Amino acid sequence: MNALVSFIILGILLFIPWLGVGVLGWESLFGIVIPYVCFLVFVIGLIYRIVCWAKSPVSYKIPTTCGQQKSLPWIRRSLRDRLESPFTTWEVVLRMFLEIVFFRSLFRNLRADLQGKRLIYGSAKWLWLGAILFHWSFFIILLRHIRLFTNPVPEIIQGLDYLDSFIQSFGVPPVYITDILILAGLTFLLLRRFIDSKVSYLSYGSDFFPLFLILAIVITGVLMRYSLKVDLYAVKQLTLGLATFNPVIPEGAKIGTIFYIHLFLVSTLAAYFPFSKLVHMVGVFFSPTRNMANNNRAVRHVNPWEYPVKHYTYYEYQEKFKDKMIEAGIPIDEEVQPEEEHEWYSLYIIESKLPPKIKS
Repeated sequence: MNALVSFIILGILLFIPWLGVGVLGWESLFGIVIPYVCFLVFVIGLIYRIVCWAKSPVSYKIPTTCGQQKSLPWIRRSLRDRLESPFTTWEVVLRMFLEIVFFRSLFRNLRADLQGKRLIYGSAKWLWLGAILFHWSFFIILLRHIRLFTNPVPEIIQGLDYLDSFIQSFGVPPVYITDILILAGLTFLLLRRFIDSKVSYLSYGSDFFPLFLILAIVITGVLMRYSLKVDLYAVKQLTLGLATFNPVIPEGAKIGTIFYIHLFLVSTLAAYFPFSKLVHMVGVFFSPTRNMANNNRAVRHVNPWEYPVKHYTYYEYQEKFKDKMIEAGIPIDEEVQPEEEHEWYSLYIIESKLPPKIKS
């Protein structure tokens, strides 16, 4: 049901630009106004999420670790220990780099299956491979699209475009490797949510919809390149105008409805991004389980929610609750005097209520 609802929403999104451009001829609305509005929502929403994450206090040292923590100087730590239990900032940076670029924790992921009464663990590298194919291909495709917004096109983008399309076909444009890989990765990630019963049970509409949306973006882009031709010169004029804040719809040029459908889907993804699970791309940098060093033995972590509390010495505590202590049978130390107390012989009693955030 979640997948069906997501697919219906995608169908509505495909119908809107087809009706608006193909039937009503609202090129300016779908080529200029909607992209700018969606991009503004993307920027404001992303800044809002980043500010909220940055302001969130981390009460405890909670880095995820499964390696030897640094202790005595004569106890050696392997490279794996430095990655799994980072002690310095550079070790944290290296761990984050491998996590973001190569999905290291996902590569080490295991699959658990119940066979009779035994729990069997096995490798789950297919998920890592599908995620790598999708994310890296998507990233390279985004870089390739920079050529539509720049003039002249940077040489590094030209080189990336050449490497991505070195496979030549007869009588057709060069085939981009990333077009094939991203379709393969998306297909695997989508089929996994249908075939795997455990994953399907845990999947919501917010899991299916981004996959459907990105798959539709990729398919419309592939159709524009290999099947439904568009006026690339007019497209470049429009995209350059959008990038320079001087947008204009080329007069007399037939860009093609498929381009406006593609642009509308991309704009929808941009506006949806800050409020979806896709924002984990930015949120991983603010995850305390990953960005904190496991150095709580060497550096004291102060709770940012810490607040002043009233301090009672044991003498003051005993005087205040003396009657109740006697009633409860707790022995009273008559020798304790105010001037004889020591720091180790004191208690901290919190009389005020806990703040709402801690209470919740």
